[in-house]
Amino acid sequence: MFGSRPPAAWQAGEVRVTVLGCSGSVVGPDSPASGYLLTAPGTEPLAIDFGGGVLGTLQRFADPGEVNVFLSHLHADHCLDLPGLFVWRRYHPNAPTGKALMYGPADTWSRMAAASSPHGAELDDFTDIFDVHSWSDGQTISYGALNVHVREMKHPTASFGMRFTDPSGAVLVYSADTGICDAIVELAQGADVFLCEASWTHSPKNPADLHLSGTEAGQIATAAGVGELLLTHIPPWTSREDVIAEAKAAFDGPVHAVVAGEGFDVRCTRSR
Repeated sequence: MFGSRPPAAWQAGEVRVTVLGCSGSVVGPDSPASGYLLTAPGTEPLAIDFGGGVLGTLQRFADPGEVNVFLSHLHADHCLDLPGLFVWRRYHPNAPTGKALMYGPADTWSRMAAASSPHGAELDDFTDIFDVHSWSDGQTISYGALNVHVREMKHPTASFGMRFTDPSGAVLVYSADTGICDAIVELAQGADVFLCEASWTHSPKNPADLHLSGTEAGQIATAAGVGELLLTHIPPWTSREDVIAEAKAAFDGPVHAVVAGEGFDVRCTRSR
């Protein structure tokens, strides 16, 4: 259903997600914060989230001037490498003309304009390089050859999980940051690959509506009947081994905690 292998071995005709960064909440010693590159035939390359360090890793796999950007939410670890991308698109000698596409929560333009401001009292109006659109709960758009459906998750700020479907019926679902909720189970139904955050181990002391434990990620994968579970957004202070063990105890399918630089193919092998 999916397989990790070097980018050079990628075959045309496959949807592929490459992990640019997967460290939860902060940049880690071995990984940037959240960011994923989605590639598919007939579809422009897409960066899903753009946390600290993602721009550097992206340069290994794609021309940053050619990617569009989908933001799940606007916490710093998911978006604050974007000012660097603005510099790239404006000043790189071979930067493309025209605008790239950006989708995000309703306040994406104002928040990113403030983050990229050269002076505290100014906003960087980056609409010269990006055409910015807002997500809404339950929205479905076409992106190249892909169908993209979003649902709002449970998180302290507006956070949107994403479901990508290719013409063959292959489905990748990205949880974004979320606490356990009906929306994520519904979004992940029957996904071939479920890229799901798991920020901590399970405890009744965990704050509600913030993040998932390994146990909860596994429970969602089971309830949604997914094919493969990819765990991500594990902070440097959380035991990866414990999160993996929790997920495996709650889900009997394949489980893997991703690392930066890995790539995974998304193929339809399930009846819908």
